Amino acid sequence: MSNQLSKKSRVLEGKVVSDKMDKTIVVSVTRMFKHPKYGKYIRLSKKYKVHDPLNSHKVGDLVSIKETKPLSKDKSFVVA
Repeated sequence: MSNQLSKKSRVLEGKVVSDKMDKTIVVSVTRMFKHPKYGKYIRLSKKYKVHDPLNSHKVGDLVSIKETKPLSKDKSFVVA
């Protein structure tokens, strides 16, 4: 089996923080992890530009996003 077929694409969940672009939304994905030395839980957020072909999602919506091949310089996720 080739490496291309067996590779799974990442699926993330996040909140829409911007929908001002055409066919693109900005999704903030928050993750929590435990600090290796101190043991305190840290919340980290990252923003992704996501392809939304129907312009159907608005600010505040919770969405599931899936990784795909790069669609532009910044976009490599689509709404799942």
